[in-house]
Amino acid sequence: MSLKNLIFVTLATFFFHFSFAQHNYDEYNRLGIAGGITIFDVSTSNFTTKKATGIAFGFTTRGSFYNNFDLLYGVGFTNNKLILMGREIGNLSNRHEIEYTIQSAQIHFLGSYNIIQHNLSLELGPVLNINGKMKLKTERYEDFILEGTNTVLAQDVQDISTVNFLIMGGLTVGLENFRLTAHYQYGVTNIFNKLNEKEFNEEIEFEGKSGTVILGAVIYF
Repeated sequence: MSLKNLIFVTLATFFFHFSFAQHNYDEYNRLGIAGGITIFDVSTSNFTTKKATGIAFGFTTRGSFYNNFDLLYGVGFTNNKLILMGREIGNLSNRHEIEYTIQSAQIHFLGSYNIIQHNLSLELGPVLNINGKMKLKTERYEDFILEGTNTVLAQDVQDISTVNFLIMGGLTVGLENFRLTAHYQYGVTNIFNKLNEKEFNEEIEFEGKSGTVILGAVIYF
């Protein structure tokens, strides 16, 4: 399934859920629009990485569940960036920052504990992430060797794993209709696992766990 088709299916599923939720969370049920920035990195021993800043936006519902607990369901879309260090073939001393872009769609389902009702909450839950390729920002670095390897080129690592599972936790603070958010997503699955299906000129066991800080805001209607 292409990323465009996935986005359509994800949005359709979300709005179906929201219509259903309207009949089940009568006490408090709100639709929200979220947006913010992402700080993305991958923890790996294969490459030298640097954090980079991207953007995120999405839709979410927040509904009363039981006593001080809410349930949150949402879909999100991110444009994450990641930097891998590399060098030109034959030039070992001149390091370069090679930037990649990863576009993805997410579905999250979170439990929320209200420290202060409608104003301050702790949230935790699973995330299903579907992403496209880890695309090079520019073709200039296609034939650069990635630091941490002897022969792997920058263009060779673009086909990363498409489906990844994450754990998301964080804090929201604000008013009933507007909240600031700070969340962290940790990748449970190996984002580089698909690279292990390819043949390289050296034996490497690719492994990487993504980590994403998301800082943003939600407007509830």
